[in-house]
Amino acid sequence: MIPGIAAATVWAAAEPLVGRALGVPWYSDVRLVGRTVTGRSFWWPLGLAVHLANGATFGAVFAKLGGRGWKQGVVAAEVESVLLWPGMAVIDRVHADRRSGEWPPLFLNGRVFAYEVVVHAIFGVVLGALLSEAD
Repeated sequence: MIPGIAAATVWAAAEPLVGRALGVPWYSDVRLVGRTVTGRSFWWPLGLAVHLANGATFGAVFAKLGGRGWKQGVVAAEVESVLLWPGMAVIDRVHADRRSGEWPPLFLNGRVFAYEVVVHAIFGVVLGALLSEAD
């Protein structure tokens, strides 16, 4: 559980840098989650809490299934990313930032997809490395 929270924390901290590097400085998974749950101005703490809970859950399942090492961590996180990506079509219809026009469509946005690949890789490296050290 702790390794998943730690990995999700590193992911959240890396978001501004990854977003700028990939040309999507407006995009954030914490915002995606937070504004999905609440369209109100207090999306950040709620989004971060849900993001960390998701990381804890993913990390616990990964560890329970015997996942160890940064390579397995990256593979598992990227598989999850690809499996969840079709959900972006739903997000395009319901998310407050999409409905307001603040964000462009996400599902066919290659830069957002690249962003997701990078942040999931970061998460997987940290998670797998922390679980390797725990052995």
